Amino acid sequence: MKRRTFIKSTLAASLAGSATLKAFAMAKENPYRNNIGIQLYTLRDQLSDDIEATMKAVADAGFKQVELYGFSDAKSNVGFTNTMIGAAKDNGLAVNSSHFAWEAVTNPSDNASPSFEAILEDANNQGLSHLVVPYLHDHERGSLDDYKQLAEGFNDAAEKARVAGIQLSYHNHNFEFTPQENNKSGYDIFIDEFSEEMKFEIDVFWAKLGGWEPVDLMRKLKGRVSQLHLKDLKSGMPIPSYDTGVPEDAFKELGNGIIPMEPIMEIASEIGVEHCHVEQDQSPHPIESVQQSMTYLGSL
Repeated sequence: MKRRTFIKSTLAASLAGSATLKAFAMAKENPYRNNIGIQLYTLRDQLSDDIEATMKAVADAGFKQVELYGFSDAKSNVGFTNTMIGAAKDNGLAVNSSHFAWEAVTNPSDNASPSFEAILEDANNQGLSHLVVPYLHDHERGSLDDYKQLAEGFNDAAEKARVAGIQLSYHNHNFEFTPQENNKSGYDIFIDEFSEEMKFEIDVFWAKLGGWEPVDLMRKLKGRVSQLHLKDLKSGMPIPSYDTGVPEDAFKELGNGIIPMEPIMEIASEIGVEHCHVEQDQSPHPIESVQQSMTYLGSL
């Protein structure tokens, strides 16, 4: 059997098993159940092996949309990204959002990254409606003043994105919640300083590690949250914790950890969230993990 055929059949069987996935008896009223997305970083190794087979398996499993990673990171990555987008659309998957090369905003003089204007043009050409800042380098976030400077740059970029018809958002980890001067955190600065155009993509796993109950943070940011990342956290982890170097087994399938997902999905529409994406940064068996998370969502 050819490698491509083997990958395709194995992924499809593993993801789509259990009677076309009980998860997509997910018909209930919650709109996110019927339009659930996946952050493709979860399946990065499978995509490296075979993009088309992986996308078909994702669609067969019942996902309705994908969120990209590494959008316009470098010229060498453009072909890979375009192939992912084409394969997703060929399989009926919407492509609304992507994490992107944020240095285009935080360090625009660095020629290693494309300009933000070029990224916006590319995003428009691909039909994206959302771009997300996925991370910050250590040197970008050393003090509250650094966060204030970042907020100013993000606000300027968000206005450019708005004019281009694209929503710019910031995806959290846990380091942003680290208390600094007067017990204020970098995330507090973002909450205070982000403009009306600049939104948040809340990752519930990292928010929980940072000491927030995700539903409380969502309520606090009502009207300012564009998207959610749904992932679960292993029981027994120290909370709050601001170190991103968590053990790989801290990332759990939905329903296998300590974060209640039903209240999160219920409040999402109340606060104006557009899209919810399943993600699991680390797993020894990503395909099986995705299947478990989907099955759990279908049981809510």
